[in-house]
Amino acid sequence: MHAYIGSVPYCYSNSLAMILGDQAPPVGVIETLTGAPFGAQVEDDTLPFFDPVGWHPEIGLDAAIDLIGWSCTRTEGGSATEALDRLRTACAQGPVLAGPVELGLMLYRPSAGKAVGADHYVVVLGVEDDTVLLHDPQGYPFATLPTAAFADSWRAEEVSYIDTPFVMRSAFVRDRVVAPVDALESSMPQAIRWLSGASAAIGELAEMAGRGLDPAARNLLAIFGIRLGSRRLIDAAANLTMLGRTEAAAVAAEQSRMIGGLQYPLVTGDDAALIAGLNRLAPGYDRLRAALEA
Repeated sequence: MHAYIGSVPYCYSNSLAMILGDQAPPVGVIETLTGAPFGAQVEDDTLPFFDPVGWHPEIGLDAAIDLIGWSCTRTEGGSATEALDRLRTACAQGPVLAGPVELGLMLYRPSAGKAVGADHYVVVLGVEDDTVLLHDPQGYPFATLPTAAFADSWRAEEVSYIDTPFVMRSAFVRDRVVAPVDALESSMPQAIRWLSGASAAIGELAEMAGRGLDPAARNLLAIFGIRLGSRRLIDAAANLTMLGRTEAAAVAAEQSRMIGGLQYPLVTGDDAALIAGLNRLAPGYDRLRAALEA
């Protein structure tokens, strides 16, 4: 197994790692601890994701923070003015993990300006006068936005998994020292639970492809889903190897390879090859669950 080194949209894991600094575990460990690698789902019967049924980043972040022995203060809601005041006060004590925000409204990004329902997480370093200073883990250190523009993104109105705007985490405290290997081992029962339903979700995606993928689903997979799903599983494989779970690691690595192999047929419109690849992929999630239970 060869590790992958390169860019990937690990926004919440990278943001958490920035917050924790030199006390953070490797980003690939954080991503595995969130539970994200262990499943697949088709949200609302239309949008495919390579993460577990019922999972979303807020669930994953809370799990990872607890598993590595930290706690923080999570706040949400209120008016934009109240939220920005809360953010300004929290930043005076240290960086703040803000999100989800609407990626399409982060206006320092080329082609931004329209909400598209794409969630994202950033680290806010400070609120100075009418400007928010932040690290965007997807390639924009020390980015700035006017406070009103940041609040528009921070509302995250098109993000499906939150009901209240202006979510942030601050005042991070290390409650106990947990080695990455111990945190990973503690996460395994939840990983096993998350894998339930994954094979069926991939089967559903194959059926969708057989009927003709909706352009939104195809675009989501091509730009975001496949590369993220493949990376999650190759990182999980490395972490399972560290735990001595070699059979599960081998299955995870093979799942990663098969997901990555979907990119070319998807983009080139070879749907027959895409469907065949999905049908090969589907039973591997049950094999991964069985290997973790062994």
